[in-house]
Amino acid sequence: MHLSRRNYLILGAVLAAALVVTAATLANRTEAVTLPSGTALHVRLDQTLASNQNRSGDAFEATVAEPIVLDKKTVIPEGARVQGRVVEARESGHLMSVSRLRLALDSVEVNGKSYEIQTTTTGRKGGSHKKRNWAFIGGGAGGGALIGAIAGGGKGALIGGPVGAGAGTAVAYFTGKKDVRLPAESRLTFELAQPVTINAKS
Repeated sequence: MHLSRRNYLILGAVLAAALVVTAATLANRTEAVTLPSGTALHVRLDQTLASNQNRSGDAFEATVAEPIVLDKKTVIPEGARVQGRVVEARESGHLMSVSRLRLALDSVEVNGKSYEIQTTTTGRKGGSHKKRNWAFIGGGAGGGALIGAIAGGGKGALIGGPVGAGAGTAVAYFTGKKDVRLPAESRLTFELAQPVTINAKS
């Protein structure tokens, strides 16, 4: 069968269009991949979180810092968006209560689709007050006793000790808060508590 030049051009255009469609289909082809429990997710916070500013239930956003690859398939790419929540936020007390900040992830977005996930919690615990408070209170008592002894002898020392201890307690109270603060770009690691199936590009 003889084809005219015009028919050749039409046939060539059809073949080119078919190749483009095939390439696009292959590029967008996905395969369901299940990530097992215990899979680590390394993320970077998009905003600052703090035990004295956030409350339990607050939402936050983060970005996947390392791709998750399984069987040579990138299941969750670097840069994927994740949504999380504050599980516990406890503000530091002045003299006793230790601050806490615990977080968990709720979802991850891959190829424009959001997937619910369940993860372990991760976070930070504030420092203990005890040693610092005893240093202030003990130092205040010793200083008060010394000043009392200089001013009034033994009797002055007995008076100055408790006064100095009270002053030391006041200093510990007003300077003793130790809240947890996680600046934006802080890197955190979570683990999947349940398997999750994600449509990954094959």
